[in-house]
Amino acid sequence: MMIEMLEQTDRRAFLKIGAALGGGLMLGLMSPAAAAVRAATEAGAELNGYVRIAPDGIATIMAKNPEIGQGIKTMLPMLIAEELDIAWKDVRVEQADADARRFGQQIAGGSYATPLHWDPLRRVGAAARQMLIAAAAQRWQCPIAECTTEAGVVMHAASGRKLGYGALAGLAATMPVPDLASVPLKPEADYRIIGKPTPQVDIGAIVAGKMQFGIDVDVPGMAYAVFAKCPVPGGKLVKANLDELAREKGVIAAFAVDGSTDAPAGGLVSGVAIVADSWWRAEKARAKLKAEWDGGAIATHSSAYFAEEAARLFAQPATTVIRNDGDVAKAMAEAARTVEADYFYPFISHATLEPQNCTASVTGDKVEVWAPTQAPARGIALIAETLGVPEANVTVHLIRCGGGFGRRLIADPMVEAAYIARKAGRPVKLLWSRKDDMQHDFYRPAGFHRMKGGLDALGRLVALHDHFVTFGAGGRVARSADLPATEIPAQLVPHCLYESSLIECGIPTGPLRAPGSNAIAFVFQSFMDELAHAAGKDPYQFQLDMLAEPRLLPTGRSLRPGSAEKVNFDTKRMADVLRKAAAMSGWGKRSLPKRTGMGVACYFSHLGYFAEVALVAVAKDGTPSVKQVWVAADVGRHIINPSMAVNQVQGSVIDGIGSALFQQITIENGGAVQANFDDHDLIRIDRAPIVEVEFLKTDFPPTGLGEPALPPAIPAVCNAIHAATGKRIRSLPIDTALLRA
Repeated sequence: MMIEMLEQTDRRAFLKIGAALGGGLMLGLMSPAAAAVRAATEAGAELNGYVRIAPDGIATIMAKNPEIGQGIKTMLPMLIAEELDIAWKDVRVEQADADARRFGQQIAGGSYATPLHWDPLRRVGAAARQMLIAAAAQRWQCPIAECTTEAGVVMHAASGRKLGYGALAGLAATMPVPDLASVPLKPEADYRIIGKPTPQVDIGAIVAGKMQFGIDVDVPGMAYAVFAKCPVPGGKLVKANLDELAREKGVIAAFAVDGSTDAPAGGLVSGVAIVADSWWRAEKARAKLKAEWDGGAIATHSSAYFAEEAARLFAQPATTVIRNDGDVAKAMAEAARTVEADYFYPFISHATLEPQNCTASVTGDKVEVWAPTQAPARGIALIAETLGVPEANVTVHLIRCGGGFGRRLIADPMVEAAYIARKAGRPVKLLWSRKDDMQHDFYRPAGFHRMKGGLDALGRLVALHDHFVTFGAGGRVARSADLPATEIPAQLVPHCLYESSLIECGIPTGPLRAPGSNAIAFVFQSFMDELAHAAGKDPYQFQLDMLAEPRLLPTGRSLRPGSAEKVNFDTKRMADVLRKAAAMSGWGKRSLPKRTGMGVACYFSHLGYFAEVALVAVAKDGTPSVKQVWVAADVGRHIINPSMAVNQVQGSVIDGIGSALFQQITIENGGAVQANFDDHDLIRIDRAPIVEVEFLKTDFPPTGLGEPALPPAIPAVCNAIHAATGKRIRSLPIDTALLRA
């Protein structure tokens, strides 16, 4: 529903205006349904808007989406400010609360912020500029066409008159609302904000340690809570020593929670809540919890069991056909050479540096929440369902997230905090421990792939088969655990068969940065490197040859959420970034020391085309050291904020390398073994490589950057390790024992 609202807003937006405090101007982009209330709004009803202009000319712009470190709180206001034609120094940015009626969809995920807002938010700023011009023209009694703007000032060149936006704001609020579909936008040559490196608006507070994250929220009368859950996902509490816990020093309440909503979607689960006058006292009381849990059937599951199941399923015909082009069996039989390999990647945790948390207050049927969330609407819906209150009665204040990576798309901490606050009868801050965070995650799903490729006498790939063993429940594939039917090189290979089999599993999974792609790219791009070597060809040239014919290949995916417009894979755009990455890295022209190699990979995800080359040295003890990564990217014509764009690419690459080197969640007795960063390690600064980034500017609308640079980083590193040692990495995380000299 929220996606549909946003799509409608994109196509036929309406600008709502009204008087703001102090005689200022407030402007907002509203859905068509909101246009019906225009008369009431102009008669004095509450105004919703994005932009407020004060009498001193300062423009306050609302940042609608959650900020999780991706820079969206800066980037989206930049779009409005550019077309408003105001100096960035005269802009103040405020984080909006969750308000679907006012802002439509508010979400951080899928790298959708740029493609969804590039056009609509510029038109908000442009319409505001037109209204300010109209106000000046009326005051000067001159034609609107004779007026121009620059840096917060309306000018009339013929008479030399000028008026600042602050002086015009009140009158501008009475001007007719421009048609957003036809409002004139700036030519690219006149951009003064878009395309200029711009620091995050919160950077000063972050550096000074003054930024408020969810973990920092403090409200009057607040208590602290911890929530103990069954070590096995979906398990139930049988009994616990609640009376004993309630007598612990500082404990206000200790009670059982009977989960009753859709727990796999992040709803309330069974457990024990402990509320105290400090988090430390609540946590100390939990250490004395004596609970009996019923883990159910999946309490016997383990990583070893999953591996055994995969081997059993590989020995049988696959149960589901995902894609079937040509005649793979015949093509394999006739191939000059075939290559087979098994690949595996593990469950991994999101491992956000800020553990999950939420602060909630419940008064009657009104709920107020302070949440570091990526998807407030989901939290509102689950809270309303769980507490039995109207969604309109749930207020969510968006607090900056200390990392998200997809984990905070799930609303379980929000539901838990609201439920515990109501039960405790006072505001409560729920804070998960690091162990809670790691052992009750919605993990990046593991996966097993049995790959087979057929090459003809000229070394061309003519047949490809993937038997994918994945995870699910009730015969349905788990979240983020599917294989797209259009996964490249599908449609580039005449005979292609993708099949799958399912391991029934209760381990909760969910999106992690570049969902699905972050694992599948490792398999497919590593196997492409294997095929290139088997064909006796340079891996870069092998892939480039496959992309040689300019083609648009359907992906079956929507250009935007809810949109009927579909995305095509453009072979030329991918070939161009591949050439660029090769040129940047000096591919094929470097003389490298022993046990040092270069690997290449390319990948299309989240509308972005990326090619990456990694330079890796492998020590005699088998430790790989990623020295440098060159990244060539095509995300369209405009890089809105270059400083954050480079930051996002570099962070994605380093994230990918870290997952390849260190991260894994292993399962025993139905639950996660790892509990902290000592056994689910993250990449540290001394292991981070130099990451050089260049963007190809192409004549396409700009797209997002939070995710698409991650997938090719993993196979590029693994392919470089093969070049350095001759040994293939087919299982993650990388086992250094296999690489010893």
